[in-house]
Amino acid sequence: MKKENKRILNPLVEKVGGRFSTALGIHLSSLNPGEIFKWFLASVLFGARISETIVIKTYRGFEKEGILSPEAILDTGWDGLVEVLDGGGYVRYDFKTATKLLEVNRVLADTHDGDLNLLHSKASDPRDLEGRLKALGRGIGEVTVNIFLREMRGVWEKARPLPSDLVVIAAKKLGLIHGNLKDKGLILQVLVNRWINEGMSMKDFPDLEAALLRLGKDYCRKNLCPRCPATDCKWKEKG
Repeated sequence: MKKENKRILNPLVEKVGGRFSTALGIHLSSLNPGEIFKWFLASVLFGARISETIVIKTYRGFEKEGILSPEAILDTGWDGLVEVLDGGGYVRYDFKTATKLLEVNRVLADTHDGDLNLLHSKASDPRDLEGRLKALGRGIGEVTVNIFLREMRGVWEKARPLPSDLVVIAAKKLGLIHGNLKDKGLILQVLVNRWINEGMSMKDFPDLEAALLRLGKDYCRKNLCPRCPATDCKWKEKG
């Protein structure tokens, strides 16, 4: 079993890419509030149906302008945020996202002193944590919360999101889980077990989730199996 997993999981992450936060140079393991907020900002940007390339370019724009804290976002104001968003190519969602960022960060600053670690400490359990994140404002929904918490897994004790639909689709097509399995709690446990059986650390499990998400988003959802970089895809074998 271990040999089979090594042929699938390690090369998959290396080929497709791991955590988005790592690619952005964000160091979540430090538990530094500033680093965690950077990932939250990036998660909000990733939450829209827009390409990874545009999200990264837009995030770099915020980084270049030093708009990487709740205070900086509030000080920048709506017009300034729209300018940065447009500069990154985030044009379709610029007005909406600027409004969302101002509303959410105003609540974060007023109720949690701008510190997401404090929000986490107030949560009673994983589901309460998800609810508190959504309560920050309109537009912080299931997708954004899942993106954010997926890479906080192993960093925050109560960050235990279920796999997203795109992760599940990719995992099924790769044959990592049974095609008839629907319980996301069980799906998560199967994926964790396979990762651990490969000799990998649980703290690095988000790398696998991120790789599966990329496959699900860029290939599985679009039925682009022939172009998919995952050589062990069971759907490819079916022809």
